[in-house]
Amino acid sequence: MMRNRRPLNPEHSQPHLPMGELIRNRIKRLFLILGGLVCAQILILWAVEPLNFFEAVWLTMTTLVTVGYGDYAPATALGRISTIALMFVSAITLLTLIVSDYIEYRFYRRERILTGRWVYKMKDHIVIINTPRSGGEQYFMRFASQIRSVPEYHTTPIMLLTREFPEGLPAELRDCGVVHFHGSGTDPAALRAVHIGSAKHIIVLSADETDTFSDSLTFDIAHRLTESNLGSHTTVECVSDDNRARFKALGVRTIIRPVRTYPEIMVRAVVAPGSEKVLEDMFNYERDHPHRYDLELDDLIWADIVSALVRHGIGTALAYIDHNNEVVCHPDTNAEVEGKGLIVLVRSAETPEVSVVEEALDRYREFLAQWRTMHKQNEEKRKASAEAGDR
Repeated sequence: MMRNRRPLNPEHSQPHLPMGELIRNRIKRLFLILGGLVCAQILILWAVEPLNFFEAVWLTMTTLVTVGYGDYAPATALGRISTIALMFVSAITLLTLIVSDYIEYRFYRRERILTGRWVYKMKDHIVIINTPRSGGEQYFMRFASQIRSVPEYHTTPIMLLTREFPEGLPAELRDCGVVHFHGSGTDPAALRAVHIGSAKHIIVLSADETDTFSDSLTFDIAHRLTESNLGSHTTVECVSDDNRARFKALGVRTIIRPVRTYPEIMVRAVVAPGSEKVLEDMFNYERDHPHRYDLELDDLIWADIVSALVRHGIGTALAYIDHNNEVVCHPDTNAEVEGKGLIVLVRSAETPEVSVVEEALDRYREFLAQWRTMHKQNEEKRKASAEAGDR
């Protein structure tokens, strides 16, 4: 029977330790040994050779890097023996090993990054837990592009905690500055690896946006986060509205429905908490919804139209349709509107007819006419009083 051979490297005898740590420790040991040999050589040359300290250092370093300028050289037997033993045999060999280990460490780090097993040092970043069942790559790309368009989030790191992408993130996602860690939100070690406690925002996506049972997994992750007092900056997706109360009782900051085709809702929930409720209502026909009214607009400014609809309890004007069928959003407040339709956010249960809207605008026109007449009369009286005072 063959005797067990001595392991070539420490990692072969200590498989329970992380490879990266073993390589780093080995490089540190080699540097310490190399430093000791360099110091010993410098002291020997300084003692036995007709050189000052700086010249001994210079000769040692040029020998170590195999440059050999020839301006200085050991003349004594002891100096030459130490140069052969310490520099050519030991030090240069150690330097080669250090370079080799460094290259190995770089390859190791790259492989860990690609497979999602590298632990980054992050702070004030965004952690997204789980991946959409389908279209995850497109969802994350749109989310990243939207969040990057917000000035204060332009350079905020984005970390994905997911078991998807085992062979590495697609190049498009990496180009967006997105990184990932291969793990699950239910694993405490994975949560620590993504520095969940230092995250600025935590997003827990629904594992399956069509299955209400995925709320159980989301609830488990949310519970772990709130136990660590992280609920105040956590946003979760909830498939069933009946489960919203459970998440709210945990102390989760924001609860929204999964809307895979519109990740902007999630972005709004992160950068402007509360605005996601308005956007969600637009996708919910049971309460409020945008409604189109075809009517002629030609003599009112946008501020008057908005005010007229609010005063008469009709809804909130969102946009208007011009005569080229273009939808104009956020028009100039004081610009006169000319178009053939309005988009209004109305109550779904009590959607007003177009005649009600036309009546509201007509009444506002009458109000404006009366106000202008009254203002003109007051201005004439003021001028008349001023002329009488001058006489």
